Amino acid sequence: MAVRWNHLSTACRLPGTHGRHESSHQQHFLAPPRRPNPHHPLTPNAVPSSSARQLIESGAIRPIPPREAASAVVDGDYVMLDIRPEWEREKARVAGSLHVPLFVEDRDNGPLTLLKKWVHFGYIGLWTGQNFTTLNSDFVEQVEAVVPDKDDRILVACGEGLRSMMAVSKLYDHGYRNLGWLAGGFNRSKDSDFPDVEGAEKLQYATIGGASYFFLQLLILLQAVGKE
Repeated sequence: MAVRWNHLSTACRLPGTHGRHESSHQQHFLAPPRRPNPHHPLTPNAVPSSSARQLIESGAIRPIPPREAASAVVDGDYVMLDIRPEWEREKARVAGSLHVPLFVEDRDNGPLTLLKKWVHFGYIGLWTGQNFTTLNSDFVEQVEAVVPDKDDRILVACGEGLRSMMAVSKLYDHGYRNLGWLAGGFNRSKDSDFPDVEGAEKLQYATIGGASYFFLQLLILLQAVGKE
């Protein structure tokens, strides 16, 4: 049917109108553009209005490397906000830091979520030891509860620096203006960067779990043996 219609359309084309009627004909039968669903996670409405990268490049948000973070907290009146999930923070954390997770464990047991959890475990969770998470819908409200004054200086930190970029963008959109971002996250830190660390693991390894954690321990052991 599609071939016949195209043939008929070509046969009825007026002289001197080659290409023009075809374009208008195709536009006439195009489906109208879909309106974005504000509840869908991939729509522009779900994306923070302020780009974290633009905010950092413009100087609106201060990037602070791990080697300068401790002095920023002590001398610069910054309070450190750890936005990692609870299971990462339990392994290692900076003493005195606040904690509000940007992502929390997804406890939904619906069929679709269970399928996603199974795929996540097979491809990511088994290797990294990370739980299947969802965005903490109360993140901003929980931050406002622990840091009610939006003029306070907050150094936002996570393991690798990506989740904290999302967090500073959300906080900036909700009125916080004296924000710092731990550039590269705790993974880029050294033992000497944070002298007061709590937990059983090193701060730079707290994000690592699952099979990759045992692989890391093997590498550390081999390096130690090699030095001997």
